Amino acid sequence: MFRKPYLQQKKDVYVYESAENHYLCFPKDDTSIITANMEVYNFSETNSLLNSYVREIRDITIQNDRLRFRRNIERIGEIMAYEISKKLKYKKIEVTTPLDLAEVSIPDEEIVIGTILRAGLPYHHGMLNYFDGADNAFVSAYRKYKETGHQSFDIHIEYIASPSIDGKTLILTDPMLATGGSMELTYRALLTKGNPSHIHIATIIASRQAVDYCRAHFPDAKTTIWAAAIDPDLNESSYIVPGIGDAGDLAYGEKL
Repeated sequence: MFRKPYLQQKKDVYVYESAENHYLCFPKDDTSIITANMEVYNFSETNSLLNSYVREIRDITIQNDRLRFRRNIERIGEIMAYEISKKLKYKKIEVTTPLDLAEVSIPDEEIVIGTILRAGLPYHHGMLNYFDGADNAFVSAYRKYKETGHQSFDIHIEYIASPSIDGKTLILTDPMLATGGSMELTYRALLTKGNPSHIHIATIIASRQAVDYCRAHFPDAKTTIWAAAIDPDLNESSYIVPGIGDAGDLAYGEKL
């Protein structure tokens, strides 16, 4: 019987079960990745066109237009990709024009864009519009609520499709970074595909709690966090406040 990949939090470890019934355990108390110096970029602190798209995905009078919502998420992904590209390593090459040779600088890193389904799809598409030669990884991470009040939940991963990420630049995209738990579990699951040279956590709306969580659970020397905005609070159901609501539902309709 086929068994899907599965990752869940246990008391003292994270356990990943692959389709081949292989198990990997990651200690929760691994202090080797604790950090206080990780770079965090919050674009709401500066004035740019990006803020107009963030305004539209937040605004309850606009966000229910699903086509417009998805396109705005995609636009933000494009802008975020451009900003991330400034931090990559580059090499110079010569190209032949109709008149002479020209020297240009191009990225000298192998990129893998890793996306958490389903809300991350339009965001991923925006990133891929700019990093059009990138490899792609997809992970399903979802909250499994323990009761009807949606105040207690576990995070489950049941699907991973990824190339090797060994020695490559990994861009992890999720439009909403609420607790940071899904992002961490996604990263740890993808470590079964190799060890990336650098990790960019790219989100649109993050909570302050999630940023602090990621700073404490990702490797300091090779992780950068990018956010269009960082909001101050989470509510009792771990939704970002003021946030935008449920990004997946806004993009693709409500789920049962």
